[in-house]
Amino acid sequence: MDGLKRTPLYPLYEKYGGHVVDFAGYEMPVNYTAGIMAEHKLVREKAGLFDVSHMGEIEVAGRDAGAFIQGLITNDLAKIAPGRAMYSPLANEAGGTVDDLLVYCLDDARYWIVVNAANREKDLAWFLDHRKADAQVDIRDVSDEVALLALQGPAAATILSHLTPTDLSAIAYYTFADRVEVAGVPSLVSRTGYTGEDGFEIYIDAGRAVEVFAAIMEKGTPHGLAPAGLGARDTLRLEARLPLYGHELRDDISPLEAGLGMFVKLAKSDFVGKAALALQKEAGLVRRIVGFELTERGIAREGYKVFAGDGEIGFVTSGSHSPTLGKSIGLAMVDVAHVDLGSELQIDIRGKKVAAAVVKTPFYKRTKV
Repeated sequence: MDGLKRTPLYPLYEKYGGHVVDFAGYEMPVNYTAGIMAEHKLVREKAGLFDVSHMGEIEVAGRDAGAFIQGLITNDLAKIAPGRAMYSPLANEAGGTVDDLLVYCLDDARYWIVVNAANREKDLAWFLDHRKADAQVDIRDVSDEVALLALQGPAAATILSHLTPTDLSAIAYYTFADRVEVAGVPSLVSRTGYTGEDGFEIYIDAGRAVEVFAAIMEKGTPHGLAPAGLGARDTLRLEARLPLYGHELRDDISPLEAGLGMFVKLAKSDFVGKAALALQKEAGLVRRIVGFELTERGIAREGYKVFAGDGEIGFVTSGSHSPTLGKSIGLAMVDVAHVDLGSELQIDIRGKKVAAAVVKTPFYKRTKV
């Protein structure tokens, strides 16, 4: 695959039977030997270890760093303090979505912003373009220095506890701890997740990624741990109704239309896209993303047209067979007249209209112990 980037963990893919594909300009494993279905089930029941080092990390530092970020994201940065992370869309002037991000507050003058791999260069340019000339803000892409592992599943905490003296129970949901030793390697460990299960993100020096991955696998194998690829990551996030940029979020889809209104804080100070989003909310949405289940055989894929009777009312943003539920599920952008639970839809699957119904999301929600 000429011209594609590789993460620091690429040398391990062959060892574990990784099936490598082009994803966001990287050679990434869509699955390993076990296959997508088995890896999905493993994360739900035990644990899976993902290489997500293709994600981008942008450091924003300086006296005005907080105010700078606050003026760009739709969520309210004032709600977090050092040691906490925040999810937020990043809107454009028209209210569409540039990207969705995780913001880590390292201290009052230093933040890490984790961006989607395909948007790394676009987001960096967006930040630089919106930095005022007199602002004391340093913006630096540190992605190539950092590797990122995601250990996800019910056994994640048990497995990681074998590798660190840190009390993992002190790392609550959407918090993190820096300088945590994982297999003797200084790491930033957070607990945000993208699978609907408990788990941890481990940010480490890129040069030590292979040894940390190997150490986690060694300690985790007795607990059922196996490597998992991007295929299972996608089906897991879909069951949990977590958005994927390029699907539920795009330049022409607003966070409100995507059902992320809780992350749009219109009461806070001005930010890019605020006026457009406020107007959209005041006028009322004309379309919105809903969850659906097929009530006939078939799998609805991204881009398939959605109908109500003879009228075309929208399109599928994500769709797959749900390994956990044993059903065909998906998310679709549809006219607001058809968003009520139980609304009957038809999905055009290769020229055949297949029956579906609007259902409550998330499709899957773990039982918290």
